[in-house]
Amino acid sequence: MTVRQHFSVAPWTNTLKFISLFSTVLLVGIGFVAYRKFCVFTGTPLIFGRAIISLFPAILILSLLFTVTGYVVEGDCLYIERLLWSTRISLTGLSKAWPDPNVCKGSLRIFGNGGLYSFTGIYQNKTLGRYRLFATDLARSVVLVLPQSKIVITPAAPQVFVDYLHHQFPMIETNGEDGETLSSEKDTPTRG
Repeated sequence: MTVRQHFSVAPWTNTLKFISLFSTVLLVGIGFVAYRKFCVFTGTPLIFGRAIISLFPAILILSLLFTVTGYVVEGDCLYIERLLWSTRISLTGLSKAWPDPNVCKGSLRIFGNGGLYSFTGIYQNKTLGRYRLFATDLARSVVLVLPQSKIVITPAAPQVFVDYLHHQFPMIETNGEDGETLSSEKDTPTRG
């Protein structure tokens, strides 16, 4: 029987709360102005006006649907829980996993969401190269090295997550990029 282990996502940081609130107010405000503008201005083609008006709520709804709500490890799969579905990532070939609160520093977003309800998408930096990010608090980052990709997630208790993976996959390394051995006693989750 396959064990299904759930891990809570890290609480939202003040930065994520601010970006989400500011962006929501901005998109709703711009959407309202666009609605008023295109409803009053009769020279605008109807289809164009509707497309512009619907763009702003669509951004909000899509971002909300892609919000990271938790993580589940089941067998050799990691599920990134969203509001209505889960993103499945195979852990076959997992070679390393370690917590690193600084791993996302200096990252460039290639494609994805930079803070509207979560940090998700494809990012790149000098430390990891290209990686996929599913996060709410970058100070609680856990790096997973797979054969074809690198994944960064942010469970509420990073070291507990890594310890669980090490128990499930005893052959993985749990050292950081600098080779330092990580232990449960010295690693405590940080708040950001």
